[in-house]
Amino acid sequence: MGRYDFAPQRVHAHATQLLAHKRIVNPPPWYNIIAAVPPAERLTRPPLQRNQRPGGKKASRLFKPLRLQYEEDRLRWDYFNDHPWELAKPRVVLEDDGRDAEKWDWSIPLDHALNRPKSGATSDEGVRLDLEWDGIHAQQAGRPINGEAVVQRTNELLNSGVPSSHASTIALAEFSRHQHYTETSLRVAREEALATGAFFGPGPLEIGMMLEDRQYDGWRQWAEKEIVALKQLQGSAYTGQGVDGSGQDAALDAGTVDAEEGVAKG
Repeated sequence: MGRYDFAPQRVHAHATQLLAHKRIVNPPPWYNIIAAVPPAERLTRPPLQRNQRPGGKKASRLFKPLRLQYEEDRLRWDYFNDHPWELAKPRVVLEDDGRDAEKWDWSIPLDHALNRPKSGATSDEGVRLDLEWDGIHAQQAGRPINGEAVVQRTNELLNSGVPSSHASTIALAEFSRHQHYTETSLRVAREEALATGAFFGPGPLEIGMMLEDRQYDGWRQWAEKEIVALKQLQGSAYTGQGVDGSGQDAALDAGTVDAEEGVAKG
C-alpha cells in the first residue's frame, strides 16, 4: 500500500464497470455529478489567491501618515553631530503648562545676560538702555541656554535673512561666550569659598571611586577565603583525611589498629 490513496479518483470508473457488467442496475445519485466535476488530480489544495486591490489599483495614500519635516530638524542634526557631548548634559524637561517655548524670544542673543549697559546709559532716542535691558532680562531670565537654544537661535537668524554659515557662526559664538562665562564664574566662586575656609565634600567621581574600592576589597577578601578552602580540600583529597573530621578519622584508625593487634595475640 502506497503513501497516497488514489481510490477516490477511480470511483467513477469503478461505478462504470459495475454498470457495464450489470452488477448494479441503477447508477448512484452522484454518478453524473462526479462525471461532470471529477476529483482534482492534485493531492494538495493550493491556497486561494485573491486580489486585494481589484483592477490592479494602488493603495490610496489618503490615510498614509505624512512625513513631517521641519527646518529645526536639519539644524539640530548638524549641531549635535558636531557637538555630541552636548547630549550628555542633563536637561530639565519639566514645564508648567507645556507652552514654555512660546515665552522665549530667540531674536535676543544668547549672551544677552552678559551685555548689560552701564547705569544711566541712553540711546539716541533718549531711552534708558539699562532699564530696557532689565525688562528684557526679567522676561527671558528662565530661557535655557543649551544646545537646543543654539538650534532655535540659528533658525531665528535664518528667518531674519542671515546666511546659513554666518547664522550658525553667530549662534555658536554667543553660546560659547555664555558657557565660558558660566564655567569661569563657578570656578572663581569655588576658589573664593575655599580661600575663606569653606569645605566641600567629595564629588560624584570621588564617591564612585570609594564605592568601587570598597566592593573590590570585599571581593578580594572573599577570593582569598575561597582559595584557602580550595587548597585545604585538595590536600585532604590526597591524604585521605577530611578537613573538619581529621580527629574522628584518627580515632577510627587507632581503634582499627588495636582490634588487629588483639586478634593477632589471640
